Amino acid sequence: TKPSVRFVSIGGAENGKIVAFDLLTGNIKWKWDGDGPSYSSPILMTMDGKKQVIVQTDKNLIGLTITDGKLQWQISTPPMQRFYNSSSPISDGQNLIYTGQGTGVWAVKILKQGNGFTTSEVWHNPDFNPSYNTPVLKEGSLYGLTQAGKLFCINAQNGQTAWADTLMHKNFGAILDAGSVMIALPSTSELVVYNPDKSTYKEIARFKIADTPVYAHPLLVGNRIY
Repeated sequence: TKPSVRFVSIGGAENGKIVAFDLLTGNIKWKWDGDGPSYSSPILMTMDGKKQVIVQTDKNLIGLTITDGKLQWQISTPPMQRFYNSSSPISDGQNLIYTGQGTGVWAVKILKQGNGFTTSEVWHNPDFNPSYNTPVLKEGSLYGLTQAGKLFCINAQNGQTAWADTLMHKNFGAILDAGSVMIALPSTSELVVYNPDKSTYKEIARFKIADTPVYAHPLLVGNRIY
């Protein structure tokens, strides 16, 4: 049978609550309001054979049961200075990767402990601080855009820096996995195409697509970019 809870949203309409809806009826199944909202999106992870909703809230990274929204574990992730939590968490097997302005990039393992769960740090890379973008995980490497507007690559197994480009873009941008290439669209409106190389940055092409800043996330459909 299909589970009745298939959609989870977080937003200001519910005053920062995490809300799960029944897709068939639109009825609210459960709410969680232990923290305020952030700019990131929830993801799903399977732990101990059961799905959890992973959410980056205003000051915490949390895991909730998908059936009733009960808190399973929590990591404190307070935003630094006047920054915001804006990057969505990333699932990598049983590891969870998260980042934020001024905090670096972290990987933790979610472990079953008794009737609940605990978290254990796997690695921490303090060199990069993505702000208004979520890095992309591809074949064991993490590709992103730093707070300073530089494209970078991290080894997702050990957290070591693979490379960082020296060209300055804007810190607001999208990173996309296009199969044989990676695509970045910072708010400079220069669409950058580069190789998903684990050892060095290799730019293939660059296109100016607008005279004003672009903040919308591009969409890849076949060989077209919208």
